[in-house]
Amino acid sequence: MSVIPFRFLDTLPELPQPSGSWHDNLWVSDESTTGPTYREFIAAAGETGIWPVVIPDDVRFARPAEDWIVDRGRLPSAVEDVGAIRAVDALEAWWDPPPDHDPRFRPFGPGFPGLARRSPKKTKPFGDAAWAGGMLAASPGSRLGLVRVGRPADIPAAIGWAGMIAMTDRVAALSAVLRSWEDRFGAVLVELGFDSLAFSVAAPPSTLKRGIAVAAEHRAFSPASFGRYLEEWTVEEYAEGILGSHFWRFAWV
Repeated sequence: MSVIPFRFLDTLPELPQPSGSWHDNLWVSDESTTGPTYREFIAAAGETGIWPVVIPDDVRFARPAEDWIVDRGRLPSAVEDVGAIRAVDALEAWWDPPPDHDPRFRPFGPGFPGLARRSPKKTKPFGDAAWAGGMLAASPGSRLGLVRVGRPADIPAAIGWAGMIAMTDRVAALSAVLRSWEDRFGAVLVELGFDSLAFSVAAPPSTLKRGIAVAAEHRAFSPASFGRYLEEWTVEEYAEGILGSHFWRFAWV
């Protein structure tokens, strides 16, 4: 790890200049960030090619060898592999057939049902992300992460994020799904945690049929998160819960 001046945005001196450190392909601020700082960086990202992400505080950072930024191993950077992977193939590979006898999983069956249709809603996803990410950045202890990538969906692949290692080591496939969500729902990655991701969603499903289709994608993407909801809900109730919801969060624990 090297600590260097924050100089890769010299052409945009109006941006805030926090102190921070490079950790391979990820730059992280030394101190807590703020909502306005996050919003300034996302507003400039189209010009700079530097995408911000909020890194939330986590008690595990204080444990020996468990700081995922400094100590925990990462996967190889894999941005160049993302474009060759179809989101539907990744989700099919991660699909776990539900038990036939459990009514909570209806109408899910043994095979992944396919991708939900693209939302017809016209949106401004990065404007929504500026608001959501700014709110997350205001949480105590949250730091600013910056990654040079073409789009936010590629951040996990670019830095070799291993937060989903309990389920898969295919970080390029993870980013392929995120690209698809960006394109279909305006879902923008705004928070990158120890083993969690959070998204601002500009165009969430608005009908129960579409909600169920998106629920299937969520279950394949993060079975642990989905399973916690089904401790009390059915698939249909989960789908109703994401109708019109502009925020998605997933964890792999």
